[in-house]
Amino acid sequence: MHITRYTDYSLRVLIYLAVQGDRLATIQEIAESYDISRNHLMKVVHQLNKKGYIETIRGKKGGMRLHMPANEISIGILVRETEQDLNMVECFSSKNACRIAPVCGLKSMFGEALQAFLGVLDKYTLADVIQDQHRPQLLRLLQVA
Repeated sequence: MHITRYTDYSLRVLIYLAVQGDRLATIQEIAESYDISRNHLMKVVHQLNKKGYIETIRGKKGGMRLHMPANEISIGILVRETEQDLNMVECFSSKNACRIAPVCGLKSMFGEALQAFLGVLDKYTLADVIQDQHRPQLLRLLQVA
């Protein structure tokens, strides 16, 4: 299983916002903190806002922050909502052209593995990612003011 950069960046934005608390953060400071593309983050932030994970405030003193508590943000749900394609093998796709798909056991095995993967992620929230004892280290590593 491979998580896309989009999901990775979504998680990074949420981690940053959870660690820094109620203070408004900008796309620029998050991009600099992780040394990643500001342009990619703009798309991610737009979608996180549309999905209700964050709130954005426009203007000179604007920025963004979490829209809900970190313990209400399910990692499993976030991955499902940000991954465009969870088809691990061709036979998961509606465009399946594999000749042996009708009799192959791989589809059910990979399907079971995918459900197990997502099931594990469903057990965790953003609060689990930013455990309180790690908050000072995260603040320092992310260079959050």
